[in-house]
Amino acid sequence: MQPADLPAAAAAFVHPNGLCESPNVGNGSRIWAFAHVLPGARIGTDCNICDHVFVENDVVVGDRVTIKCGVQLWDGLRVEDDVFIGPNATFTNDRFPRSKQYPDSFPQTHIGRGASIGANATILPGVSIGQHAMVGAGAVVTRSVPPYAIVVGNPARIVGYAGERSDLGSPKAGLAPPPQPGTVATPIGSVTLHRLNYYKDVRGSLSVGEFQRDIPFEAKRYFLVYDVPSAETRGEHAHRECHQFLICISGSCAVVADDGRNRQEFRLDSPDVGIHLPPMTWGIQYKYSSDAVLLVFASHHYSAADYVRDYAEFLALTGCSKPE
Repeated sequence: MQPADLPAAAAAFVHPNGLCESPNVGNGSRIWAFAHVLPGARIGTDCNICDHVFVENDVVVGDRVTIKCGVQLWDGLRVEDDVFIGPNATFTNDRFPRSKQYPDSFPQTHIGRGASIGANATILPGVSIGQHAMVGAGAVVTRSVPPYAIVVGNPARIVGYAGERSDLGSPKAGLAPPPQPGTVATPIGSVTLHRLNYYKDVRGSLSVGEFQRDIPFEAKRYFLVYDVPSAETRGEHAHRECHQFLICISGSCAVVADDGRNRQEFRLDSPDVGIHLPPMTWGIQYKYSSDAVLLVFASHHYSAADYVRDYAEFLALTGCSKPE
């Protein structure tokens, strides 16, 4: 079939009781009864705008987005492709609203590709919901949500991470460290889980490891993370050259390691258990117990240029970006 013979894409559909004032609505999109789209809004292709949805002027919606009933999209909202917005989800765009008082500009709220917003969730102004994140029903999102994070509650807190991309293996149950001193490979790139030497007698306990033997690099820096509220998330970055070795020397925390194709959560809850995160591994630490103290050895001195803090950039550098 020649290109000229191919059937044209279906035009946008507007229900007789819907009102669409925008000329920028993509083919195949459907706008249902009592929905109202203002003239400046931009709607992508194959979207589903359900009953009683209101879309203001400075709103951009990507392709294949589903917006369920009773949702209002206010100025400053940017929604990427394949997003699901559940019924009665609430977006806001003014941090200090007053009647008849209007800000000079509205903060931009960004919903990443493939994210899902649960029914009745509330999203505060200026936050970013990372790609493929999942916001639970009724959650109140007061700060940005990392890619793939699952958040629930008021205020929303991270309770897990999802693997939603077809080329990204779903999270597996935490891999156990070896029962005796040694190393175990993981499905995440070159990430390894370690059991360090451990000795206990009537005088107390001792855990020990040697650099370039038990810990597979020479450390040039260390830092301690402690007094972390359990709802907080640390890390959320990768390193271009720096290796890291993490040991929770008191309490417990969870470490998520991601090589761009696979992601897995590991629990650190003993001073003789460590995890090696090689360069170009996206690392996240969360679920800190109240008494957690996380010790991190690093192979390099601190350099801001060594950090990769944007997940999309990380995927591009690892060759794992989803094709457009």
